[in-house]
Amino acid sequence: MKTLYLMRHAKSSWETTGIADDHRQLLPKGVSKTKLVANYMIRDGGKIDLMLSSQAVRAYETAKIMAACLDYPVENILKDRRIYDGPYDRMLDLIYSTSNDADSLMIIGHNPLITQLANLFLHPGIENMPTSAVVCISFQSAKWEEIPVSRSEKKFYIFPKLLK
Repeated sequence: MKTLYLMRHAKSSWETTGIADDHRQLLPKGVSKTKLVANYMIRDGGKIDLMLSSQAVRAYETAKIMAACLDYPVENILKDRRIYDGPYDRMLDLIYSTSNDADSLMIIGHNPLITQLANLFLHPGIENMPTSAVVCISFQSAKWEEIPVSRSEKKFYIFPKLLK
């Protein structure tokens, strides 16, 4: 069985001017809300074998929070620019080429791409993943490249407003 966790980065600041979009920092409330979601995953028994993040500061900072909460080594987070600016077919390449030694994969990215990616596997889909949202999808497959033809199930879809 393979498990895919798709996460939208935490709330970031639009207030800072003069910096590139991929350098925007997280807001303190984004940090605290991400910890709420991580605690939910801990209670759910979430375990991550491989974590991929956009190289954008707000996504990578979100990934570091999740890693710390889920006992995933921060130094093992892999950054990939395709998660920031690639069309979802490049994201699918990332997923399908994941080593089959990893049974669970978490990708931390951005909208609209992360919602579109989730909706490829969900029926019915999700209208919009808010910041710090995570959707967990399990696949009855031993190989990542076979998940498109595997039976899938949404295990959970969680975001901070549901946890208050």
